[in-house]
Amino acid sequence: MQVTKRNGHREPVDLNKIVRAVGRCAKGLHSVDPMRVATRTISGLFDGASTRELDELSIRTAALLTGEEPEYGRLAARLLSAVIEKEVGGHEIHAFSQSVAQGHALGLINPRLLSFVQAHARKLNDSIERSLDREFDYFGLRTLYDRYLLRHPQQRTVIETPQQFFMRIACALSGGEIGEALALYQRLARLEYLPSSPTLFNAGTCHEQLSSCFLLDSPQDSLESIYQRYADVAQLSKFSGGIGLSYTRVRSRGSLIRSTNGLSNGIVPWLKTLDASVAAVNQGGKRKGAACVYLEPWHADVEEFLELRDNTGDEARRTHNLNLANWIPDLFMRRVDADAEWSLFDPKDVPQLTDLWGPEFERAYAAAEAAGLAKRRLGARELYARMMRTLAQTGNGWMTFKDASNRACNQTALAGRTVHLSNLCTEIIEVSSTDETAVCNLGSINLARHVGADGFDFDKLADSVQLAVRQLDRVIDLNFYPIDSARRGNLRWRPVGLGVMGLQDVFFQLRLPFDSEPAKALSTRIAEEIYYQALCASVELAISQGAHPSFAETRAAAGELQFEAWGITPSDPARWQALRERIREHGLRNSLLIAIAPTATIASIAGCCECIEPQISNLFKRETLSGDFLVVNRHLAEELKRLGLWTPEMRDHIKRAEGSIQAIAEIPEALRQIYRTAWELPQKALIDLAAARGAFIDQSQSLNLFIENPNIGQLSSMYMYAWKAGLKTTYYLRSRPATRIAQTTVAATAAVVCSLENPESCEACQ
Repeated sequence: MQVTKRNGHREPVDLNKIVRAVGRCAKGLHSVDPMRVATRTISGLFDGASTRELDELSIRTAALLTGEEPEYGRLAARLLSAVIEKEVGGHEIHAFSQSVAQGHALGLINPRLLSFVQAHARKLNDSIERSLDREFDYFGLRTLYDRYLLRHPQQRTVIETPQQFFMRIACALSGGEIGEALALYQRLARLEYLPSSPTLFNAGTCHEQLSSCFLLDSPQDSLESIYQRYADVAQLSKFSGGIGLSYTRVRSRGSLIRSTNGLSNGIVPWLKTLDASVAAVNQGGKRKGAACVYLEPWHADVEEFLELRDNTGDEARRTHNLNLANWIPDLFMRRVDADAEWSLFDPKDVPQLTDLWGPEFERAYAAAEAAGLAKRRLGARELYARMMRTLAQTGNGWMTFKDASNRACNQTALAGRTVHLSNLCTEIIEVSSTDETAVCNLGSINLARHVGADGFDFDKLADSVQLAVRQLDRVIDLNFYPIDSARRGNLRWRPVGLGVMGLQDVFFQLRLPFDSEPAKALSTRIAEEIYYQALCASVELAISQGAHPSFAETRAAAGELQFEAWGITPSDPARWQALRERIREHGLRNSLLIAIAPTATIASIAGCCECIEPQISNLFKRETLSGDFLVVNRHLAEELKRLGLWTPEMRDHIKRAEGSIQAIAEIPEALRQIYRTAWELPQKALIDLAAARGAFIDQSQSLNLFIENPNIGQLSSMYMYAWKAGLKTTYYLRSRPATRIAQTTVAATAAVVCSLENPESCEACQ
């Protein structure tokens, strides 16, 4: 038999080459048998097979074995790394500077990056560490290869290796400082910190749209304003922005239109048009637009709004591409708690309500009720139950809290400044107006890579935070802004959103149950340290580059920091007081600093659990462009190996239990507590952890909640508790009936679960 090489030449099959190639990649992996992979690859040979096909067969074979031994995932990653290197350079890898020059020649790389790389070519080339590719597991590297590495526009082959990719990102975000570029490269390449997907997609390219989130205030109640918002959304969707958009100012159904003496059809037809636009502007088929519409619960169209995602009813009044969120004032929740009545209004009659919060809102609302302006009155619990039903049926209609968001926002110190909504994923809390679109640039620290032999490494965390804040601040100046209002808002406030991922991995490594008091204490201390170090970094930037233009108009200028809005006293108050004085003296470069985003895709790259969430399952299916593979929790596998319990029978037992180990008596109770899934944890614990860390998060956090089979009573209590705990926002309600692992045969190595357990397929969470 013969094989076809990449250059088209054919040569006789050399089986030893296959064995040697797999063996080289398996060095240091003590739990894998390279001959199993090599022999299965050889068994798939056929005359004329390409070497690329054989490489892919080896990779798939190793990946399929991951379900029985996690180290096969590392072997699959190394095999894929070898394929990438061959695709980029053939027999000889091009230097980093050569890959950048090639990208520029192909129209992919911008002149600024090319100039920087050429000026420091030798140092940058010498600093590439190819061995760091071994930090990847298979799914992380596969994600990077399939979606992030630059490709030749015609041939569609990749033109950079993973390490060259990280160096490109680091150079693009370095601010022209070679030392900063090399420091950032080390963090990225070691998967200790990653910017958000838009930054990774576009840094150093000819279209540097690096921001993750855009918040558009509601259009004014006019045809011209509504259509301008359509144009804004289309421009932002074109460049992959995740969009939050309020519609609270737009008049309700049945409202008089004086110019025509007709009656308004309300917000639903406008949202139907927006829904079509979001689906249509999809970056040439790469990724559809993603938007979330916010509405306050006093709007007279709120009940129709809550039906927009229903799978039944009039399709002309359904919007399957839009996400929905409720922007809820405290007054509504208090009336729910008291089982009181609630009034619905036409925004045309009460335009002031949108821009008010707290006691001012409540006075204006009561005055509108007293003036007889309500279009309808109903029980507050009746409307709240409808919200819960929408959540239970669709996971959508997110509960976000207007007053908590405004009370604790650094930007709302002056009267008239109002946070009108959050973003697509509910972690951004910024003021917006007709003239200013709020923007945020995101990045996340991989907490799993900050655990050392002596426990969690807070010194390393401090270094990571300082580096990340400097990088995120530079994005503000480098960024391409699709609309002028976004540029104005971002340069005025200079907000950033530093988040985390891998919290669950930290708990696994330190053997802490997710809902334990030590876990809560560690999570809170991590949040406090990140906030403190981020403020320190922002002060240093203010000293060297100046405070953001609106610093004098913020709460921080008066000495008020985030935890004071929560009534919390931080640890070591003396250091906080010293920092407060430095802030008063020098200002802050950034009005906002901390936001915990979902991190679905970048967590896959980093090989850790998503953001602050508990694990979904100890065993689940990963979907990639190359196929579907069963994955096991590597932390659990190592624990069971040490106990001599990692056997085929045990793996079958875990499959039958759909990734749960709670009913497996052979596993010690202490381990069963540590390795509970999100479905097996009390949701009160997730809310308590979020509230404890919330005192040190000046934006918000994407907090999913998990109930296997939700009912209205459970949800009512859960979200009431979240509001009373002081949370600013919550995100998806995850339910499980559609996520079961298929059990046609336990022997099968495939498993079927929904995108919840394959979050990289979620367009809203990138």
